[in-house]
Amino acid sequence: MSGLSFAAPLLLLALLALPILWWLLRAVPPAPTKRRFPGVALLLGLRDDDAETDKTPWWLLVLRTLAVAAVIVGFAGPVLNPRTPAEGSGPMLIVMDASWASARDWPARIERLGEILTEAARAERTVAIQPLTGPLTPPEFRAPRDWLPELAGLRPAPYAPDYAAVADWASGLEGIGEVVWFSDGLARDRDAAIAAMAPSRVIQSPQPVLGLIPPSYADGIITLTAMRAARARVAADYPLNAIGPGPDGIVTTLATGMLSFADGEDTATLDLSLPPELRNRVQRFEIGGQRSAGAVSLTDDALQRREVALLTAEADAETQDLLSPLYYLNRALAPTADLIEGALDDMLLANPDVLVLADVAQFTASETGAVTEWVENGGLLVRFAGPRLAGSDVSRAEEDPLMPVRLRTGGRTIGGALSWGEPKTLRPFADTSPFFGLPVPPDVTVASQVMAQPDPTLAERSIAALADGTPLVTRKVMGQGQVVLFHVTANAEWSNLPLSGLFVQMLERLAISTRPATPEAEDLADVTWVPSVVLDGFGLPQDAARFAGVSGTVLAEGLLGPELPPGLYAGLERRVALNVLGADDTLTLAEWPLNLPVEGVATQPELLLMPLFLTLALFLLAIDAVASLWLGGRLRGAMPLIAGLAIMLMPIPPAHAQNNSATDEALALLASTDIRLGYVITGDARMDDVSEAGLAGLSAALTRRTSVEPESPLGVDIERDELSLFPMLYWPITERQQIPSDAAYSALNRYLRGGGMIVFDTRDADVSRFGGTSPNARRLQAIAQPLDIPPLEPLPADHVLTRTFYLLQDFPGRHASRDVWVEAAPDAEEVEGIPFRTLNDGVTPVLIGGNDWAAAWATNANGQHLFPVGRGFAGERQREIAYRFGINLVMHVLSGNYKSDQVHVPALLDRLGQ
Repeated sequence: MSGLSFAAPLLLLALLALPILWWLLRAVPPAPTKRRFPGVALLLGLRDDDAETDKTPWWLLVLRTLAVAAVIVGFAGPVLNPRTPAEGSGPMLIVMDASWASARDWPARIERLGEILTEAARAERTVAIQPLTGPLTPPEFRAPRDWLPELAGLRPAPYAPDYAAVADWASGLEGIGEVVWFSDGLARDRDAAIAAMAPSRVIQSPQPVLGLIPPSYADGIITLTAMRAARARVAADYPLNAIGPGPDGIVTTLATGMLSFADGEDTATLDLSLPPELRNRVQRFEIGGQRSAGAVSLTDDALQRREVALLTAEADAETQDLLSPLYYLNRALAPTADLIEGALDDMLLANPDVLVLADVAQFTASETGAVTEWVENGGLLVRFAGPRLAGSDVSRAEEDPLMPVRLRTGGRTIGGALSWGEPKTLRPFADTSPFFGLPVPPDVTVASQVMAQPDPTLAERSIAALADGTPLVTRKVMGQGQVVLFHVTANAEWSNLPLSGLFVQMLERLAISTRPATPEAEDLADVTWVPSVVLDGFGLPQDAARFAGVSGTVLAEGLLGPELPPGLYAGLERRVALNVLGADDTLTLAEWPLNLPVEGVATQPELLLMPLFLTLALFLLAIDAVASLWLGGRLRGAMPLIAGLAIMLMPIPPAHAQNNSATDEALALLASTDIRLGYVITGDARMDDVSEAGLAGLSAALTRRTSVEPESPLGVDIERDELSLFPMLYWPITERQQIPSDAAYSALNRYLRGGGMIVFDTRDADVSRFGGTSPNARRLQAIAQPLDIPPLEPLPADHVLTRTFYLLQDFPGRHASRDVWVEAAPDAEEVEGIPFRTLNDGVTPVLIGGNDWAAAWATNANGQHLFPVGRGFAGERQREIAYRFGINLVMHVLSGNYKSDQVHVPALLDRLGQ
């Protein structure tokens, strides 16, 4: 990939003429002719004031020769790191593993892919791109240029391809000239697929692949294990972060440790000891600096120990352990939950997850109100019966708010008024019960219980029953929480249930305790598990609303795919984390056949050396001119001209755009007190001045024509300024603009996900279309790679941007191209005709074009336009439409999809009329 080549190598033959040039230069000026003249004797010993050489000095000849050589080499078109056209002909198929392991250096892969497309374009070959983790459809061969706009929409998947399906798909391919395979670097079962496709080369990154297996918890210690697949297994350290909501509810880093890989080792282990309140907040662990789903491990109920408050009315329970109502609860819950005991008011202040009442019958009015509010806010109240509850009037005439059912007076015991002949066993749990699937031991019996009054809701509230159908455990939903009643005591007085393992399992199913172990397949079966959070290929949490629930059998198999992404699945009142890597998985580097070339993903951009050589030639000729003046004695008179030329040729130091905010606090104050439009500071002073003038002109137009009255625009430094203060950022693209840092990309992605909008303007619509190969377009592709940009499409005619304030069909700036791109609309049938998504109120997070809108809007302090637009009346009309588009843009950002919602007004009026 590196080296030197020439666009016109035959021109280098002119270098052979340099000896002739040397001879000619030596002949000028010509040597004087020698004549004998007797009178010369009178001049002997005299000296001239000005001496002239009879031939050109050798150093001046070398200088002129080098200047001519530089011109010849420059016009020969030297290129450093030329792209060597790949061997092969015919259509090119590019297949990409595009799995989570590819995400670690995804921008480099996309850049390498763009380079291959450029090579194919030079060779006039058609190309098809097929991510193997996507739908396997017949290849669509197109011109390489047509693929460039779609590269930004390519994303790695959080799972591996199905290579058996890939082999079947590849067996039907015909007429393909070359196959290029982008590998994720991991050993997989690709043999059949390789044999079917016969790739000519493989693109694979040399960077190590890191993965994190699910954490384990024991004895108060969280153990985290990471794996790596690397060719050079040298010692390395990686930070590991525990992520979750802080006290303010904002997701942040709760704890950090260091994973240390020893020399020659493929695994590293880290032990974390966190306080219960901090441990319960952890949502995921991730390896710092690794952008892949494999480097993230989600946590579920297996890690989060719940806080359980225990309360009993027994005053002297400590002296009679085996008879204490709390003894068996302590034994069952202590290994897996954090227990709290004390006064009811004090325990409620601690906001426990569960409140367990063992034979507590009566509450004061204030206690009833406090417990009721706590349950309705999501608490779980579990009550156990006993002599006090059976002898009280609680929930007799009418249902008590803190009881799931009404109770009969007295209880049912052996030999009592409501007696049975012998203790009763339990009935198998119904499929609607949270205990469904738990085996019922035949030796678990009940001798006494409190009885529920028959009621229409009793059947649906009963979640466990005796063999004769008598409810044993009842439950009702109360606000966001639940109330559960065990109709037996919490000790072994009325039943031997607390002595059995079933008792612990029932508490665990009710989410009272947490079992620090991976659930077994039978624990997941016969239940539909609904994803609440899923991970994308980069390991970022995504909304799971578009994914359907999966059966427990599918979840237990854990075969990740498009319908089963890694994420957090909820069911049976518990959550189960499905991560990319399991405890038994390993990572191994891919091995390819020896005859198959393997290339890296790194690219070296071509560097044209013609400007360098021509500049060198001009510099040498300037030195030659000065030397010639010096030799001729005319240097002093030419000094003013030389000084002026030197000043003109001196490089001007790049001016930094003035940031209107001297400090972060000043920027926050300016941007939060008034509406202000923001522009990204590019480092090009002239470009930043145009952006500021353009947004100032647009702000003035908004003030004159709408109710929005923005103040003067502000320049934004994306490396340090808070972006959320601005509803919209205008970002002009320049050829030499710096690539933002990782911290800046994180801030930009948060801004886009939080409802912000970035207008990218390449300003090249007069010379290139969207996705073209202009320098600004290539720089935009490089900048946008790490951004979380959704799929794009040309701005449709019915988009809300065409009618937020003005009715528009064109979107010109200083240039009048209609090549403007916004977020692609989802299936119209899914959103009832609304042509955009509902996220962020329908505001497209990005808008990309090249019409140089800021130049069309730009005005000076007197309101005069700074740049011409078109000619005559047509040009002024174009500028007016540009202003209207800018106003529509700002109104779209500030008001979202309210205009699109108006499509429903006729239907609403029709309903009201009925």
